[in-house]
Amino acid sequence: MKPTRIFVFLLLAAMTLPAQVIKIGSIAPDRSPWHEALKEIAREWEAITQGQVKLKIYPGGIAGGEEDTIRKMKTGALGGAILTNIGLTKIDPDAFVLSTPFMFHSEEEMAYVMERLTPVFEKQIEKKGFKVIIWTMTGWVNFFSKSPVLYPQDLKKQKLSFNTGIPEMEQAWKKSGYHIVPNELTDLMVALQSGMVDAFYLPPLVAGSGQYFALAPHMCSLKMAPLVGGLVIMDRIWEKIPEHFKQPMMEVVARVSRKLARETVALETKALDSMKKNGLIIHEAPVDSLTKWKEAADKGMDELVGKLFSREIYEKLMQILQEYRQNK
Repeated sequence: MKPTRIFVFLLLAAMTLPAQVIKIGSIAPDRSPWHEALKEIAREWEAITQGQVKLKIYPGGIAGGEEDTIRKMKTGALGGAILTNIGLTKIDPDAFVLSTPFMFHSEEEMAYVMERLTPVFEKQIEKKGFKVIIWTMTGWVNFFSKSPVLYPQDLKKQKLSFNTGIPEMEQAWKKSGYHIVPNELTDLMVALQSGMVDAFYLPPLVAGSGQYFALAPHMCSLKMAPLVGGLVIMDRIWEKIPEHFKQPMMEVVARVSRKLARETVALETKALDSMKKNGLIIHEAPVDSLTKWKEAADKGMDELVGKLFSREIYEKLMQILQEYRQNK
């Protein structure tokens, strides 16, 4: 067969390859910035691969919660999922170290640590059969409450809603002296209305979109912890994608991720402005409050270190943080 015919034959063969449809479960609501970012990735991946890779997205928890999506990925019902720190922890518990309360003081610290630790998590996650396509820092978590919270003792007087799923974290909160009430996000509104809980911690965007702030109108400005998430695809599916497509696909992901980070900051600012117009009161944290919050959190650290995540990864994170702060 002549070289020209071989080329034509290979081209026609590539064009007739069946499309690989990757089903993605996501808890991100339809039309949310995270869902729109995923749709943009889907469009560009399909264009790059000439239709050989398509994403079919199931938003808003249609495919189930995070544990459900992980189970469905393992059975083959789903090819991937958008996961928060809760879901990532179910695959690799060490990843939760990034969400340790009052560990980080700024976005710059968080970015510095993530750049050095996420490759470690990716290797551990790959050993479990998953490929991390994108890491996202989707904002910071704040306390919202029925009466003002500035210091730990203020929160200890209130019943704090706690999302179930990480028993070690629940024990850490209790050991730090807080009154924890296990409660799912879907039940938070009813719990606030009934008086079952008086306070909760969520990113402002979620507190605003769910209208939870209306029943707990006091927000502490102190950022409790970053909310980390990511897009994960089963490794066996990623391996089926032709190698020459992967670099441009990942370049799209990096670009969309940067765009999403900018949009999230802008949307959070807009959400806070809207909530303030509708009764939200933001209390600036006193200068000495961070030290007191950290002291309270440290009382429960032995429930996390060596139990939820390894002591090795915790010490590595502390070493990186110390390095950053000394350089600054």
